[in-house]
Amino acid sequence: MPPRPSAVLLAISVATLAGCGGCGTGRNTTSASAPGADSPVVRAAKGVKLKRIGTFTAPTFVTAPPGDTHRLFVVERAGRIRIVKNGKKLGTPFLDISSNVRTESERGLLSMAFARDYATSRRFYIYFTDKTGDIRIQEYKGSAGSPDVAAPGSRRNLLTIGHRQFPNHDGGQLQFGPDNYLYAGVGDGGNEGDPFGHGQSLKTRLAKLLRIDPRHPSGGRPYGVKGNPFVGRKGVPPEIWAFGLRNPWRFSFDRLTGDLVIADVGQDTEEEIDFARRRTGKGANYGWNVFEGRRRFHSGTAPHAVKPRVVHEHSAGYCSITGGYVVRDKSLTTLYGRYVYGDFCKSPLRSVKLGRNSGSSGDKTIGVSVSSLGSFGEDAQGHVYAVSLDGGVFRLVPR
Repeated sequence: MPPRPSAVLLAISVATLAGCGGCGTGRNTTSASAPGADSPVVRAAKGVKLKRIGTFTAPTFVTAPPGDTHRLFVVERAGRIRIVKNGKKLGTPFLDISSNVRTESERGLLSMAFARDYATSRRFYIYFTDKTGDIRIQEYKGSAGSPDVAAPGSRRNLLTIGHRQFPNHDGGQLQFGPDNYLYAGVGDGGNEGDPFGHGQSLKTRLAKLLRIDPRHPSGGRPYGVKGNPFVGRKGVPPEIWAFGLRNPWRFSFDRLTGDLVIADVGQDTEEEIDFARRRTGKGANYGWNVFEGRRRFHSGTAPHAVKPRVVHEHSAGYCSITGGYVVRDKSLTTLYGRYVYGDFCKSPLRSVKLGRNSGSSGDKTIGVSVSSLGSFGEDAQGHVYAVSLDGGVFRLVPR
């Protein structure tokens, strides 16, 4: 991305970064301001408001190490991770890999995750696209002597996924699950319509939810894959946990129940939210590219396809769903136990109650809006944050 792009070019850039399904067909008309500019907050209603944490350059994610109540880590697309410590943004980046990151279209440094034992192991993980366009998942360590700076020499490459043909649908989320395994959401490889059928193919890591154990290398790999559904099947990457995903840009685990919620970006008609109760979802098929949401998209079969819990139509103005978190911040009484999420083209944030056995209910706006919504995040205390690609990072707080 040029250092000072025109407003038009930046609008296209942030829209594609969010994985906008209809951008190529002209559906997205959302504009964006220059990186670092204030993101407009439209309104606040009784119960919830937004508290600005800071302004950053094209932020893509926010998180914190387990047990760390003083620091918040903000991922910037260009390849830097910033720290907000006791409410103040530090001048020196925690990590700067900008020389290794490619950023056009949907590419960039897209997320990070801290090991559960980060306080002692200092291990954390990043997901980015390298200079060739390939996806990389790498491990680093925080510096022992300077906790607000990572140790550059600690880099360990865990996984490289070929993604050079098209620059979109890179996925981008890393999260540790309740089983202490590292999960990664990977897009279908790009373009439109999944031209190579990656969604229903078990021969590729594209269009998948992957699950690895970075603590225990095995089988000549720098990670373990114990317990995954396709381990030992000839020609199938053992890292695959679930498949049939178009672009699972953001997914999360409920910090109380361990349930998995995936927001999968649609293409022509529907955005969807998928759900798997804890200890289920192993080998799940979420239907793409035979299905887009609940509608048939392509001929063929998608055996045992799991239907989404929530869908939103492009005809109603939705274009690129941004997944969030089930709220476990007890100060947010009106949202507690509800899944908060949004859409890149529809600025009002929403919440919905997801049934643990089936269905969903009470899908509605929550009374606050964020333009160019790129991500949500959660800190060590369960506070929930909304991230605007325009630059703003906000915490959801009681009104």
